[in-house]
Amino acid sequence: MPNPSVTGAASSGDATSADAYRAALVDQLRELGAIRTERVAGAFRAVPRHLFLPQVPLEEAYANEAVVTKRDEQGVALSSVSAPRLVAMMLEQLRMEPGQRVLEIGSGGFNAALLAELVGPQGSVTTMDIDPEVVDRARTTLDAAGYRQVRTLCADGEFGAAEYAPFDRIIVTVGAYDLPPAWVEQLAEGGRLVVPLRLRGLTRAVAFERDGGRLVADEYVLCGFVPMQGAGEQRERLVRLHDTVGLRIDDGQPADETALRDALSQSRAEAWSAVHAGTGQRLDGLHLWLAVSSPAFALLAATPEAVEQGLVAHAWPLGVPTVFDGGSFAYLTLRPTGPDRQRFQLGAVGHGPEGAKLAEAMVERISSWDGTHLDARIEVYPAGTPDDQLPGGALVLSKRHTRIAVSWPGV
Repeated sequence: MPNPSVTGAASSGDATSADAYRAALVDQLRELGAIRTERVAGAFRAVPRHLFLPQVPLEEAYANEAVVTKRDEQGVALSSVSAPRLVAMMLEQLRMEPGQRVLEIGSGGFNAALLAELVGPQGSVTTMDIDPEVVDRARTTLDAAGYRQVRTLCADGEFGAAEYAPFDRIIVTVGAYDLPPAWVEQLAEGGRLVVPLRLRGLTRAVAFERDGGRLVADEYVLCGFVPMQGAGEQRERLVRLHDTVGLRIDDGQPADETALRDALSQSRAEAWSAVHAGTGQRLDGLHLWLAVSSPAFALLAATPEAVEQGLVAHAWPLGVPTVFDGGSFAYLTLRPTGPDRQRFQLGAVGHGPEGAKLAEAMVERISSWDGTHLDARIEVYPAGTPDDQLPGGALVLSKRHTRIAVSWPGV
């Protein structure tokens, strides 16, 4: 949070208070580990985020939260200025150097300005978006903040910007279901691509390096983004089980909506593993392990009201890992093992005729996770790559443009 000592001065909106808010934000992002280098810290200190959010109060402009800048008629977010923590982490993943050429797919203005600071006057930044209203807004705010050198394009990011390629760095700031060939072709050999990649509904900001015709990841972080539009759009399917409960199903997996809805109203079965986790322990590695290793995987989306009504045990913001089959499903659960609620036992809750069986199967997968599977190895190959040219033992997700091989070294 901003330094309370500057809160009163900030209400005037003058440059001094904005500087103080920026400095406080940098300190906060350092404490969170989102900013790791002085170069990224310097960019955050230099770029006036409030100028990219002109209708937002100064204090909110420098809060560590995303700000939605456009919604559709149903209220779904179409464009936003991402939370500073996530912006900083992805910039650190990029490992920018002065003089580099960078392409940003998904415009907001603020991130492009940070990129301009990082590449300096000898570098170049191109930012593009499919929505002309978003591009116009980015252009206006970039000019107002003094970043006229940033190039803005209105075009479908699926195809990149070949006329300005090759790029040393490409950063995607919308959720991507797949990695189109243009991104690899327009990335210089040894260049880095950072993209919020959706893997069975789980989104990770993955940092890839180009190695010939493939991409090899060396880092990823948990994240969430508005989905890509245009030729690369691939929405998840929401299977409604109740007004307050649904299953988000990715990869075009077939699902019997009527049977799954009936399953929710049936008695539930529980199964428990011998695996325990402590408060604050990362479980995103387990989530990815379950997603990629399960034959049919979804994310349970529920409201707090659904928990209060006893319909489901949990309502996690990014969804609860779930397996399903026919008219049955089972989802990840946990329970405290002591009154201090510092340790939890992991298990599964099943619904439907085969709910108990699916819960037991999920527990088996939980038991095969030893708590160290936090960082998977992710490699991306062109679609059509034969199995014998993929890493041995990898779990493979086949998409339109690519085959994504996910493996855990040592497993």
